[in-house]
Amino acid sequence: MAFNPINWLLGLFSLDIGIDLGTANTLVYVKNKGIVINEPSWVTIEKRSREPLAVGQKAKEMMGRTAGSIVAVRPVRDGVISEFDVTQVMLTYFIGQVHEQSVVPLPRPRVVIGIPAGVTEVEKRAVYDAAMSAGAREAFLIEEPIAAALGAGLPVSEVKGSMVVDIGGGTTEVAVMSMGGVVVSRSLRVAGDEMDQDVVQYIRNKYNLLIGEGVAEQVKVKIGSAYPLPQEKTMEVRGRNLVNGLPESIEVSSVEVRDALSGSVQVIVDTIRDALDEVPPEVIADLMDTGICLAGGGALLQGLADRLADELNLRVWQAEDPLTCVARGTGVILSDFENMRHYLVGLERGSTRHRA
Repeated sequence: MAFNPINWLLGLFSLDIGIDLGTANTLVYVKNKGIVINEPSWVTIEKRSREPLAVGQKAKEMMGRTAGSIVAVRPVRDGVISEFDVTQVMLTYFIGQVHEQSVVPLPRPRVVIGIPAGVTEVEKRAVYDAAMSAGAREAFLIEEPIAAALGAGLPVSEVKGSMVVDIGGGTTEVAVMSMGGVVVSRSLRVAGDEMDQDVVQYIRNKYNLLIGEGVAEQVKVKIGSAYPLPQEKTMEVRGRNLVNGLPESIEVSSVEVRDALSGSVQVIVDTIRDALDEVPPEVIADLMDTGICLAGGGALLQGLADRLADELNLRVWQAEDPLTCVARGTGVILSDFENMRHYLVGLERGSTRHRA
């Protein structure tokens, strides 16, 4: 690779940034500083002008409460960009927030962004273009299960096989790795968002009560589970009665919520089992020692590790701080970029390096 003195000089002074561009949350990692931003992937815009009004936590707080002329948008759906212009606004805002923390002006940053393993070339290009338009000097892509494995501290480069299941907001990524490469992988668009919709639909069907996505997420987080709890819980849920149109509150149990989530959880279980069916016997033997690592926000679902261990006959364990694994994995890449760039994903021309 030809030496570029300009990029080398800029690299001495610019920030290296890793971004977990998630459906639910966007996390920003800065080299030598750690995670400096963790905010919801929401933007509120004015309908007619498409002007952005708020980004991140402020935008999410407006969800369901905005006037008719203002709409709250999630520009990333199922792990991929659905609203290019809005994603660019969101990335520009977050990169700008990082630069504002510096006391001196800095050159444009080098950025590494996590993407789902199953995305198309068009979707890869959209992420790359959004990063460049948002102010990156150079943009690089890494598949989320690889980043999650690196962030969780799995021995990805060793001969011994390891496995990660990264359950985010929009996608669940399953990958078995050995010797620095992926042996088997699966990507499905059933994850945290789908579970929220399961709760909304269950309460609607059983109680004729309409609740919002935000309330459903709270129910899932507080009393949701994938396996019977030592002590079952209950929670008050408020919404609008669909029969009379009036406000109403009900009490929902963790048993009911587990029933609501069972379909999505079973799809994830079946996908992991399907991936294991393709794993060579030697690697299966390794996994009996190393187990399956759970990462992503979905890993926090109560009893999920127990449910998977019971159904798959393997040890299943939760990564330390699973929500930040992908972001921390981009940080691992940035800490030794030249020696770890082989983990990066190329665009159509097959290059792993793309410059403006």
